Amino acid sequence: MVPWRSSRTQGSSSGSTPGSMGPSSPPSDTSALSSGDDSGSDFEATLRPCGKRGRQQGPDQSHVRKCPRMTEPNGGCSSASTVSPEPNTLFEAIKSAKIAMETVVVDWLETYKRDRETGFLELINFIVCSCGCQGVVTPQMFRDLQNSEIIQQLTEQFKEDSSEYPLSLNTRPWRRFRDGFCELLTAVVQRCQYSIIYDEFLMGSLISFLISLTDSQVRAFRHTSTLAAMKVMSALVKVALGVSVQQENNLRQYEAERSKGPGRRATEKLEALMVKRRELREQQEEIENMMNAIFKGVFVHRYRDVVPDIRAICMEELGTWMKTYAASFLTDSYLKYIGWTLYDKQREVRLQCVKALQGLYGHRDTAANMELFTRRFKTRMVSMVLDKELSVAVEVVKLLTLMLENMGEALTDEDCQSVYPIVFVANRPLAAAAGIFLYRRLLDPQQGAGMDASYDRDNRAFFQVLLTFFIEIELHEHAAYLVDSLWDCAGPRLRDWETISALLLEESPAEGLGDQQEKALVEILAASVVQATEGQPPVGREPAKKPSSRERKAQMEERIRLTHCLIPALPKLLGKFSADADKAAPLLEVLCCFDLSIYCTGRLEKYLVLVLEQLEEVVQKHTEQTVLEAASRALHALCDPELALQRHGDRVRSRLADQLADKFNQEVTEMLQASSLDDEEAYSMAATLKRISILFNAHDLTRWQLFNPCTQLLQRAVDTGEVPPQVLVPTITCLYFHILWEVSSLPTTDVPEEQLQSLKTKVITTCSLSHSCLSDVDSGVREQAFRVLSDLLLVLGPQLAEDGREELAPLVLRPDAELQSQLAAFLMDHVFYPTCNQEELLATENSESRIEELHQRRVLLAGFCKLIIYGVLELSAASDVFKHYTKFYSDYGDIIKETLSLTRQIDRQEWARTLLLSLQQLMTELLHQEGPNFRMTEAFPDIRDLARRFSLFFSLHKLRSRPLLVNIHKEGILFAFQKIPGSESELPPLNLPFLEVLSEFSPWVLGPDKALLLTYLDKVTQEQLGVLAPGDTGQWQSLVTYRNSLQPQDGGGTGASSRGAAPTPHPTKRRRLEAPPQAPDSSPRPSTHPSSPALTSTMLRGDPRPPQLSPRLLLSGSILSSPQQQLHDPAVQLGPPPQPEGVGRGGARGRAERRRGGRGGQGLPLGRL
Repeated sequence: MVPWRSSRTQGSSSGSTPGSMGPSSPPSDTSALSSGDDSGSDFEATLRPCGKRGRQQGPDQSHVRKCPRMTEPNGGCSSASTVSPEPNTLFEAIKSAKIAMETVVVDWLETYKRDRETGFLELINFIVCSCGCQGVVTPQMFRDLQNSEIIQQLTEQFKEDSSEYPLSLNTRPWRRFRDGFCELLTAVVQRCQYSIIYDEFLMGSLISFLISLTDSQVRAFRHTSTLAAMKVMSALVKVALGVSVQQENNLRQYEAERSKGPGRRATEKLEALMVKRRELREQQEEIENMMNAIFKGVFVHRYRDVVPDIRAICMEELGTWMKTYAASFLTDSYLKYIGWTLYDKQREVRLQCVKALQGLYGHRDTAANMELFTRRFKTRMVSMVLDKELSVAVEVVKLLTLMLENMGEALTDEDCQSVYPIVFVANRPLAAAAGIFLYRRLLDPQQGAGMDASYDRDNRAFFQVLLTFFIEIELHEHAAYLVDSLWDCAGPRLRDWETISALLLEESPAEGLGDQQEKALVEILAASVVQATEGQPPVGREPAKKPSSRERKAQMEERIRLTHCLIPALPKLLGKFSADADKAAPLLEVLCCFDLSIYCTGRLEKYLVLVLEQLEEVVQKHTEQTVLEAASRALHALCDPELALQRHGDRVRSRLADQLADKFNQEVTEMLQASSLDDEEAYSMAATLKRISILFNAHDLTRWQLFNPCTQLLQRAVDTGEVPPQVLVPTITCLYFHILWEVSSLPTTDVPEEQLQSLKTKVITTCSLSHSCLSDVDSGVREQAFRVLSDLLLVLGPQLAEDGREELAPLVLRPDAELQSQLAAFLMDHVFYPTCNQEELLATENSESRIEELHQRRVLLAGFCKLIIYGVLELSAASDVFKHYTKFYSDYGDIIKETLSLTRQIDRQEWARTLLLSLQQLMTELLHQEGPNFRMTEAFPDIRDLARRFSLFFSLHKLRSRPLLVNIHKEGILFAFQKIPGSESELPPLNLPFLEVLSEFSPWVLGPDKALLLTYLDKVTQEQLGVLAPGDTGQWQSLVTYRNSLQPQDGGGTGASSRGAAPTPHPTKRRRLEAPPQAPDSSPRPSTHPSSPALTSTMLRGDPRPPQLSPRLLLSGSILSSPQQQLHDPAVQLGPPPQPEGVGRGGARGRAERRRGGRGGQGLPLGRL
């Protein structure tokens, strides 16, 4: 090995023969360092002329025998001549992490000073050993061989025990080893920065060897050496910076001494400064030559390597160089690499680019040099706020915030408009980052100028701007998500309860708020109160971490403070806004967050009386469900028995119940006596019943005896049909809550017989009337009756009389066959009916109402499924649900799949029969609709697809599922050959195509069982047809297909059926691409084609053109989207700029890898920005 010789291995990018240089110092011309161009490197020019790269031929095309997986990643093999008899001391020291790094470096320096060849080989072999290879570079190899020949021998002797190597492992010891590896190389350069790095041996030989190693076809060599080279480069950058500072100091001292008069000037000192100046200049040139060699020999080729980790390392270190030594590296010639790599397809690479830019835009002095880069790549950076990887999107928003603070004019209003809506996304870290951006840009621009928000006690301007933004953005109507996004940065301002209440109570037309602003501010107040007292994000965002004891204490203190601040203002606010339901409901929610004991301890009883008066007035004024529910919850909190002043709440509740009960009884009496009900009377009764039903949900109103009037009203509706639907729905709800309150009040033991019989009579009456309402003409009445019936059947199911409560057995409800049939028919009419798809749903103007309708239908389906899971309905009733699994997967797939999993645990035999029954029902329905030729219709493949999805539930635990599959096949064969009255005897049975459906279960049948099923098939064929099936494949194609699916297959009887079976991946020469075994997913997929395996070779294959952007919503994680929309919304595919045909080198350390070249592809064209 000779210092500063060719770094190219055989078959490198230039395609020329490796040359060598004499033992001279690095080239002194450093003009190309600052230019950063990819061509014309002084270092490369001294090696050989650059030519077009040819296809590399690997040094060894013979087959390499695979060895068992190694227990240590450095356990590669090599020949006896190159195997070290002793472990590498540096490697063992770093791996054990028991010796201080300073001690390790000092010991190595002593070895190097005694014998620099021995010390250098120890360092080189440490790097080789860190690649996972036990081969070593011997002194004989070092003296006689070129770098390319050494690397070639190491490559040939690197036998593959595993694809793992130290840097690829993510366990804690190897993460610590990686840190120690980087620290050692950095410490070596720092300790040698004053003398040894200029000895024309250590750094020249080390850099030359690392450049050769980075050009290897073995991924472990390339990855490890790239990391080493980049860390050496980073250390050299710090050394260069120190030398530059010394040069400046020397120049300043020289000019100061030279400016002195002739009598005071020290000639000897001037000469010494001149000598020192020349010495520093030479050192600077040598360091620049080293950095130039590493940049041209490693970075320029490895930043586009096929391995994402290697590309990420390059981008991370490039950002470090620019931040450390901005004078040399913060130029457009280097920035262009970061700009290009912003389009990388891998998350970790884009993430490192963004973090590198954060370090540059985070300081005003460096940000001032980023103008050209900002103009060129600002569009890309702004678009990355919608990156499909949320971690990247979070860092991009933080980057834009830094640009906003240090380059205020760089981002236009249009650019900022792309970031503002992110405050409403479901991911909280991303929303919080966008909240900081919004706060810096709009809500508190002075904060970026260094002003502290804590000194600005008047937050009126803040709330004015916040209200304007919230009203004008028109992307969301819930303030809770905006408050949660701003909570981390604007929490103190949002907790300014005095300012908010003062703004809401202002009456001045000039300074007061408009109606829309008042509504928005009330919502913000309520959301801020909930956030301050509960500390949990709103629904749809991931829950926050469990609060610590200090955070819980702070929440309690804030609850006490806001209670003291808002108790006097709340009655006034309710008095001002009690007529507006949109404002009254949030204010009542605020009351629920108070520390209500302060009403007593703070002697604030008068405010409690005022609040209760306003609450009673709100209940009497409004009929909207939201405000009535808020009032009911607030009244429930004020009636807490543990509250000292709960008597005031009890008094108001009793007064409200008396008024509503008297009014309702009077209206029922008048209606029963009248022949018809006019619109005004119907509206009054509906409003009264709605208030009662909502209060009944949180308060026990059974002592007001409302059950009999409700049953009379409901019986009148069943008999005559003259009662309007708006009256019937709350009536059914009141009966339901009355029964629940009575059941909950039953004693645990010794239940009186009279009370039990009375409750049983009420239960039977309610169920009978609700059953009758299932056939009502109004869909709302039918849905409410279904909900009440399903809940009562569940509450009063068989489990009611368990756990020592056998005396409650008379209350157990058991649905008869007629009721079960009607419940199933209800599902078909109200749940499983065709609806628009997701795209049409989003395109419609009333998409929110349709989403709410879908939610209600999901509730209905969940209620029916719970009846099956808890044993109220027979398991066979689930066939009405299972048969719609694939057709309605986008709407109910999660519910049906969970039901399939839970019912399988109840009775596996009956569950399997239910699956078969679902398929038989679909087949029978299709036969009746389409006739004998239904096999050619589009619906028949859907039945087969459903069978395939069902079969995946048997893929695991084959031995346990063995009898289930055999029974399914036997019963399915009998169904297929079943004779239908009126069919012609000479034609195949009409159900014979069911055998094709049955063939979807064949892949999971064991080999011996397949032989038995074939015998059974022949037996049934002879019994049913008298002869074996004829050979006419046209009429008997289904039978032929089914027989083929049962034929023995290689591999233990898991052969695929003719269609739809799980595809078996083709064998490949690429190693270890298989994922760990997982349970097959039974969820429908848009395509049954197997996905292509990820390439791990050193070349990227396929179409070099960037992929097309897939359409998506503006906010994929927006709360505006339903869970189904979020599930099926395609992520944004951020395509790169035009990529080269081969993006660098990378891949597994396999034989196929060695057939390919070192630096594949022509690379990105390096034009000017």
